[in-house]
Amino acid sequence: MAMQWSDAMIQRRQFTNILLTAPILAAGCSAAQPALPVSGKIGFSYLPGLTSKQPLIRPTGRAIKVGFAINPGVQVIDLAGPWETFQDTYASPDADSPAFEMFTVSETIAPVRASGGLMMVPDFSIDTAPAPDVIVVPHFAQPNPASREMTGIHHWIKEMHGQAALTMSVCTGAFQLAKTGLLDNIPMTTNQLASNNFAKAFPEIDLRRGRRFVEAGRIATAGGLSAGIDLALRVVTRYFSADLAQQTADTMEYVGTGWRA
Repeated sequence: MAMQWSDAMIQRRQFTNILLTAPILAAGCSAAQPALPVSGKIGFSYLPGLTSKQPLIRPTGRAIKVGFAINPGVQVIDLAGPWETFQDTYASPDADSPAFEMFTVSETIAPVRASGGLMMVPDFSIDTAPAPDVIVVPHFAQPNPASREMTGIHHWIKEMHGQAALTMSVCTGAFQLAKTGLLDNIPMTTNQLASNNFAKAFPEIDLRRGRRFVEAGRIATAGGLSAGIDLALRVVTRYFSADLAQQTADTMEYVGTGWRA
């Protein structure tokens, strides 16, 4: 029997009109060559996810802290999809607050221009941010995703990963995560449309094309755009259960089942 949820728990923000129509702001999201067909869907990440059996251990007495790494050109749905998933997850029907506590981190606290022109003001700089339990790396355009250039945000991701339970990328956030070296020697994925560019930029990395997501221990990577919701629901599953993840999906009115193992 489905649990009963309070009105506060089912409130949700509307996603912006640009989520699926806004241009991706870097070369990483527009492949130089035609994408290969995947399960009859050209260019999309529709192959089943590769899941880990390793659970994530919840912290005691507090919410699970999720830090979203953002820089200029951050893709809205890469951030908003997982953010909505985590904000709608309650450990029990009588819980007073969500099971996750989210915040944004950038190199400074200067406003960041996101896809479609949306302005975001980071909660913390890399010098003041608290240590997260989960790190989310969405697509961002600066520095150029296809380059090997590392800036302060990359060093923060790499340092915080040492104490985090999980670091996850969404879409071509995998390009930024790859720069840190954290994708070396593990299977991973990215937006199917960007796979050719990723393979050119990082030929040594074990890219699994067309997967909805790939979990590899304390690292997880999602395919394009809305695949970040599926990976976030997998995070809920690994921290809690598939039943609770389904409750979150129901709260969001999300009908996708790509997150299920």
